Amino acid sequence: MQEKKYPRSRLGNSQEIIEMLDPLVKEWFFTKFNNFSESQLHGVINIYKRRNILISAPTGSGKTLTSFLSILNYLVSLAKKNELEEKVYCVYSSPLKALNSDIYVNLIKPLEEIKKLAKIKNIKLQEIRIGLRTGDTSSKDKAKMLKNPPHIFITTPEGLAIALTSKKFMDLFYGVEFVIIDEIHSLGNKRGVYLSLSLERLESISKITPVRIGLSATIAPLDEVANFLVGSDRECLIAEVKNSKKMEINVLTGVEDLIDTDKYNLHSSLYTLIDKLIQDHKTTVIFTNTRSATERVVNHLKDMFPDNYIENIEAHHSSLSKEHRFSVEERLRKGELKVVVTSTSLELGIDIGYIDLVILLGSPKSSARALQRIGRAGHKLHDISKGRFIVVDRDDLVESTILAKEGIERKIDKIHIPENSLDVLSQQVYGMAIQKIWDIGDMFNLIKKSYCYKNLSRDDFMGVISYLAGEYELEHRNVYAKIWYDDETKQIGKKGKLARVIYMTNIGTIPEESFITVVIASGERKDHKVGVIDEGFLEKMKPGDVFVLGGKKYQFLYTRGMKAYVRVAIKRNPTIPSWFSEQLPLSFDSALEINKFRKLLDEKFGKNKKEKEIIGFIKEYAYTGDKVAKAIYNYFYEQFRYAKIPHKNQLVVENYKGDKNYVVFHSLYGRRVNDALSRALAYLMAQKVGRDIEIGISDNGFYFAGERLPIDEAIKFLNEKNIRKILDEAIAKTEVLKRRFRHCAARSLMILRNYKGQTKSVGKQQMRSFLLMSAINKISKDFPILKEARREVLEDLMDIKNAKQVIKWIKNKDIEIKKINTKLPSPFALNLVLQGYSDLLKVEDRIEFLKRMHAAVIKEIKENEIKK
Repeated sequence: MQEKKYPRSRLGNSQEIIEMLDPLVKEWFFTKFNNFSESQLHGVINIYKRRNILISAPTGSGKTLTSFLSILNYLVSLAKKNELEEKVYCVYSSPLKALNSDIYVNLIKPLEEIKKLAKIKNIKLQEIRIGLRTGDTSSKDKAKMLKNPPHIFITTPEGLAIALTSKKFMDLFYGVEFVIIDEIHSLGNKRGVYLSLSLERLESISKITPVRIGLSATIAPLDEVANFLVGSDRECLIAEVKNSKKMEINVLTGVEDLIDTDKYNLHSSLYTLIDKLIQDHKTTVIFTNTRSATERVVNHLKDMFPDNYIENIEAHHSSLSKEHRFSVEERLRKGELKVVVTSTSLELGIDIGYIDLVILLGSPKSSARALQRIGRAGHKLHDISKGRFIVVDRDDLVESTILAKEGIERKIDKIHIPENSLDVLSQQVYGMAIQKIWDIGDMFNLIKKSYCYKNLSRDDFMGVISYLAGEYELEHRNVYAKIWYDDETKQIGKKGKLARVIYMTNIGTIPEESFITVVIASGERKDHKVGVIDEGFLEKMKPGDVFVLGGKKYQFLYTRGMKAYVRVAIKRNPTIPSWFSEQLPLSFDSALEINKFRKLLDEKFGKNKKEKEIIGFIKEYAYTGDKVAKAIYNYFYEQFRYAKIPHKNQLVVENYKGDKNYVVFHSLYGRRVNDALSRALAYLMAQKVGRDIEIGISDNGFYFAGERLPIDEAIKFLNEKNIRKILDEAIAKTEVLKRRFRHCAARSLMILRNYKGQTKSVGKQQMRSFLLMSAINKISKDFPILKEARREVLEDLMDIKNAKQVIKWIKNKDIEIKKINTKLPSPFALNLVLQGYSDLLKVEDRIEFLKRMHAAVIKEIKENEIKK
């Protein structure tokens, strides 16, 4: 999408804000704070002057109060004059239910304090009401809101969409004057797309143009996020509040040498280091990257240090119950916990009290996420944010070191906002048709005002209308028309008496996930249940892939609904590790930073610089200590001497013969880009040799394995113009497309999760979607929801945009492909090639294997040096 440039806001002055504040609000403010924060100097006056504004500021910089101060001031001045109307003045939307409760407390308290102050001064104030509506709000509270409308309405994106379709509630939005979108950095997904359309619908209802206020942690690119906030053809100011909080970020390893170690030493030194860090601080939050790792860390700390961890340690992740998560958050706020271990669920801005250390166990995969996590420490304005990366392998060491450098230098990777999501559009068009009868031109124009749909074609829009109006004749698959469209009058309206109920009970964009039962397909143990895997893991598989479950190898054959059928007694090695589905992908921007670092080191080795000089450079460049710099030096030295160092201008393609032929692409662009590139090349080779090609993918590259691999022809054929068509064909029969089609079908209400009080299980939804997909493939390849499933796989799950960019760099010779042959996988290739074996090798075997390979590589380096 083409970025529009918006003006930056200038820092206001305190005197101007003081003069603007009502005496009551002013007195309340200065009993709580000494002066205004930088966020407030940027935001308060601009909101008072009714200017759209995006406030990007670090965690704990007073953004929330910035957004509310002018609004509270305005409502208090109206309440004093007895001029408050029975309407919603401000809509506040946040993606977190828990955060909403948090804000509720933070809003009610200031209002109660202002009310108390007014009472002391004998000033009569009308009651300023605040209402909270999320999925947890009771019917009684919703009814109460209709009777006494809240002046400030706190909700989630889903709650807002429901309110916009509730006849009685809609009437309260006739004069909305302010809209606050909090945690905007977490809306680079379909939930954000959904909200962007709801904002346009809200604006079309209100007789006043509401001021849009966006609150975000550090984010990039700011202009694109501002455009997302305000939509097309509207102005917006951007307040970029620099992070004045001191940050103390270090990368640590438990052991002296990540290669020359053993399982016991690696394990005990890791947890001894973690325990020491926890004991040296008051409250610590540990971030892992997977839910399973979260549980593992809690158990190991309790087992190894039973005296230190009894009632003062907890896990917090999305698989735990809401009650448990709320309890952990409350105990954190009260200072009752010494340590909380979490995956991603505590990243967002919910107030969790005083944290003085954040430990990142492994790379968080993006600089924005690293800053977001570390920002949880020292949440208050002038505290120090302390973060410690702890790493256990060499790739993680390099990656975490560069992410730490980006954090220190405040470099942020870019957010990805989906474009033209036709499933979300279908759901919103249905909601709009329930709201009123529309002229089709007016509806199209309103949708195009949303940033996410500004490039929506008329054809795609009419495709969605045709689907909703039942023109694809899918009644035999129980997909009935939801709207009517009159081609003569060009009007659109809802169809059926149950429209509103169907919409309300099936609303939202977050897909339901479930577990897949693994079943033996044939032989004596036919239909025997082996165990379960999660859907995300199944998505990554293609027929023929080998995986490990319960210590045994199975080959995936096919699925039926929520069952995966497999073959047993497989001799081949696993092609896909079990942790693969939970792993976060490395961001493209951070990957480029690592490639840049690789190039600088390659140049130093190429010029025969001395070890001491190179280690000195690493320390200075990456703000790191002796131990880390020396470990990075050794890793790069071995790669340089044994093979070649891949970097921003050099893509190394490594051929070696193991149990079969391996071709390793050292393409450090993150897993989303590598997924797209590897699938396209594998599909082209498979067409040539007439069989599927084995693939392994990581953030650092990908490999192909097989007897015959015509890779040169595939590289020559692939270009930025044909990659989309090739990938469309490559994913046509994959599990990933089948699952994503189910998600899109549920979002577009082709499949109803809830109907007349009955809930359809994920398994039944999957069976329905499989039958629907077969029927649709016979009707039209361009059916909007199938088209959307393909778009989602290629653009949101993979990263076809940056994959095209890499292909362009190769074709323009900005990146040169260097082919090498090796007897053993080079040091940089080891982790990638080993990942398939990781479920079979016990930890000690893996460590011993790495040591053996390392010794063999060192031996060969020495032999080559003697020959020279």
